[in-house]
Amino acid sequence: MDANAGSPIVTYFRVCDGVRVRFADSKARSDATVLLLAPWPESLWAFRRIWGRVAAVGRVVAIDLPGFGHSDGRPDLIAPDSSGAFLARMIDEWGLGAPHVVGPDVGTAAALFLAAKAPERVTSLTIGGGAVRSPIEASGALKDIIEAPSLDVVRGLDARTNIGLAVESGAAKDNEPEVHEDYVSAYDLGRFAESARFVRHYPEQNPVLRDLLPSITTPTQIVAGRDDDLVPWSNNEYLRDLLPHSEIHPLDAGHFAWEQAPEDYGRLVADWVSGGYRRVVAG
Repeated sequence: MDANAGSPIVTYFRVCDGVRVRFADSKARSDATVLLLAPWPESLWAFRRIWGRVAAVGRVVAIDLPGFGHSDGRPDLIAPDSSGAFLARMIDEWGLGAPHVVGPDVGTAAALFLAAKAPERVTSLTIGGGAVRSPIEASGALKDIIEAPSLDVVRGLDARTNIGLAVESGAAKDNEPEVHEDYVSAYDLGRFAESARFVRHYPEQNPVLRDLLPSITTPTQIVAGRDDDLVPWSNNEYLRDLLPHSEIHPLDAGHFAWEQAPEDYGRLVADWVSGGYRRVVAG
């Protein structure tokens, strides 16, 4: 499916660990591979505005994590630690070497568990905008979902309407109807509630991650919107303080920084992958 006519992104499906994963691949011959993890509640089309900039410096592979976007889900995989383990298996099975992983939003926790448990599978991280702090700091609808007494409360929401409103700032329905529909349809028919399992694991998994962060030696840049109304900026400062080889870049944007400030976001990723990641371990 091509959600944006004329875009260089073409999507495919491939089975990994028994689940069908939607992905895009620039198929470039390059020594550097960049693995993009789609944010929630969006899909890999979230990277359409930075794709060209990042593709100029290496092979780009983008995926919808299991249970997100248009990838199939399985309850045991929709959690930060198991998503990280899935990524390690996928990177190995797909022959991606040790990619530079870009994981905003829910990709932040998954990428950190990957780096903690399988450091040989990743060269660097670009993360941010994920509610990974312990104790949890989240706002708005995200806080409500994390704290809901059960998934039944989330199932009772009108997913199509709520997601449509949530992603409007990143992909306006009137301006980009195909991308907007790709996001909304990804979480229709009960899929939003199932995907919410991921963030509802934060209360027990964020403390585990907190203890792992100081041991992660992977070069990490933290990039996020300073005016995020779902994931307070304190989450990003928390990562900077606990990750030994990290730097932080606030953007003039809200939660959907990769779409709201794509020039800055794309430039930071491209510069980082091109060698910038080495400066945080130079000493």
